[in-house]
Amino acid sequence: MLYIIGLGLGDEKDITLRGLEAINKCSKVYMEAYTSLLSFGLSSDGLSNLENFYGRSITVADREMVEEKADVMLLEAQSSDVAFLVVGDPFGATTHTDLVVRAKKLEVDVKVVHNASVMNAIGVCGLQLYRYGETVSIPFFTDTWRPDSFYEKIKRNRTLGLHTLCLLDIRVKEPSLESLCRGKKVYEPPRFMTINTAIEQLLEVGQNHQECVYNEDTSCVGLARVGCEDQVIVAGSMKQLLTQDFGPPLHCLVIVGETHPLEEEMLEFYRVNKNLKQT
Repeated sequence: MLYIIGLGLGDEKDITLRGLEAINKCSKVYMEAYTSLLSFGLSSDGLSNLENFYGRSITVADREMVEEKADVMLLEAQSSDVAFLVVGDPFGATTHTDLVVRAKKLEVDVKVVHNASVMNAIGVCGLQLYRYGETVSIPFFTDTWRPDSFYEKIKRNRTLGLHTLCLLDIRVKEPSLESLCRGKKVYEPPRFMTINTAIEQLLEVGQNHQECVYNEDTSCVGLARVGCEDQVIVAGSMKQLLTQDFGPPLHCLVIVGETHPLEEEMLEFYRVNKNLKQT
């Protein structure tokens, strides 16, 4: 059996009882470590906390292993119980759907244990979940690569009056371009996009479109470390959020669409000029 287990958003204690019971059945435990991270990241101390709490040794699975070498894990699951731990909910990333497909093709039984993810926890800011449109991802720009495909999705959402959740880029164990050219992988230091960088890039993309559907006065909500004890929520214009310090990762951004009076009432608790932050 392959168990795909959501860990939630905070720390090792956010796992469900069902998830913990499943881990205790397993002879091997892997943890996916590139689509998201728990609040303490993947430091040696943080990993030890997980292993001590769950009572199992954990193998950290990077992008290369999950996307290119998952068959090793799936072959193990043909003859024993294997756990694959995912921050948030198992289906918060398409990679994990692909893992289920590959497992079923190998006739490996799969059980999924769900948990909270940013996709539903984002409701903490007061914007109602059913009033969100398509979620977009904002990648880091480079000198030669400045994609803007997310703009059309934001445009569609705003045309319909819907809110847009922007998930911000995470770069963990990414090989440098120079090392790939040399044929030997050298990994860059981890990078986590901030709300400030995301807004800078959004405004840059907006300048390239006539009658852009947002500008520096557009209402947004910046959220950091959602689901953690020190989570931060600040509502304001893009221009206002651009200068806010949201602290350590992970960050995400909501571009606000048309609002219900109750949503407006909730947002007032987090307005930047009131300096109110949820902890």
